[in-house]
Amino acid sequence: MAQKFQSVRGFNDILPADTVIWQRVEAAARETFTAYGYGEIRIPLLESTALFKRAIGDATDVVEKEMFSFDDRDSGNLTLRPEFTAGLVRAGLEHGLLHNQQQRLWCMGPVFRHERPQAGRYRQFHQLDVEAYGIPGPDVDIEIVALSARLLRRLGLADLTLELNSLGEGDARVAYRAALVEYLERYESSLDEDSRRRLKTNPLRVLDSKVPATQEIARDAPLLLDHLDSVSRAHFDALRQGLEDLGIDYVVNPRIVRGLDYYTRTVFEWTTTRLGSQGTVLAGGRYDGLVAQLGGSPSPAIGWASGIERLILLLKAQGDIEAPPLADIYVCVLGEQAQRPAARLAEQLRDSGFSVVLNVGGGKLPAQFKRADRSGARFALVLGDVEAAAEQVQVKSLRDAASPQETCTWAELPARLRSLFTVL
Repeated sequence: MAQKFQSVRGFNDILPADTVIWQRVEAAARETFTAYGYGEIRIPLLESTALFKRAIGDATDVVEKEMFSFDDRDSGNLTLRPEFTAGLVRAGLEHGLLHNQQQRLWCMGPVFRHERPQAGRYRQFHQLDVEAYGIPGPDVDIEIVALSARLLRRLGLADLTLELNSLGEGDARVAYRAALVEYLERYESSLDEDSRRRLKTNPLRVLDSKVPATQEIARDAPLLLDHLDSVSRAHFDALRQGLEDLGIDYVVNPRIVRGLDYYTRTVFEWTTTRLGSQGTVLAGGRYDGLVAQLGGSPSPAIGWASGIERLILLLKAQGDIEAPPLADIYVCVLGEQAQRPAARLAEQLRDSGFSVVLNVGGGKLPAQFKRADRSGARFALVLGDVEAAAEQVQVKSLRDAASPQETCTWAELPARLRSLFTVL
């Protein structure tokens, strides 16, 4: 028996019925990014493994457990990108985009993490990513959060909560880390295994644990917001004021730490209760030290990413998503003499701006009407040998049974269809 092939676990096909929803999300993202003056950049799927280890941090879950890495015979150890930021910084440094410059960039595409597949979290998933470089003040924090808010509104997503925190920087963060370790060490034997390991390598990540017993311990841990330096405090206060000025509601959540080592100062998440444990819809923050960490001159930076699969899950959970039709018009063809004129008519209608599906492969009229209905087209055009000879066509509404069928000449057809679409 022939071998049956299936997609690799965690790597999913996106079928036409869903692709139109993806296109809606991608189009909304492009329009929103353009409205803020962000330019698209496209970077490779593969990067040096060392890039992600240096940028993300050896002690993060992404580097320790989740990267798809392999030895290449020419280029050493390579990794399928698990996120965009490290690659964006690498590209910016390689092409001279980040030295004494402001850059507003966006990209989208697949990323890869070896996680346990579940709804909204796959091993190949897709992200929208927005980043700004070379701007130190809170004004760009306000802009980039406002951009995210506008995108979510544009998609029609509701019941989302914006959560903010500041991680501080410098000596104040070192002091907080020491205070946190001192507190957690009292309960070390009660922490889960991952948190005991993180206590030695990345203690802030203990605050992000999903284990109930560890969450209970973390509830009374010292708060980072109580240890902020004055500059970080002023930055955070200005961000909050700016969001209030724009009418963007938020809550302060001192437990947000994000999962990657490079974050400093501002961090934020848009969350929902509609997706169970996958509650984060969009998240990001500042990483002012990353450019220098990867070999460039110091440059402030901020960005966010959002999983497209999760956005689509949320759209479906709201129940208000409707896939657009594959075409405006379906051309039914009856008779051998009508096939060639029908192809010519379909091309003329496409020249006039309509999307058209031409029936091919024959079939009786009822079967063609079924195909027309499945296409989502609003109108079927019926072209037989007699109509083709006279350059006429029958126009039938597929969405309004009470609408009478009418005959129209080819010359009149584009204008008549436009008027019918306007009425609908």
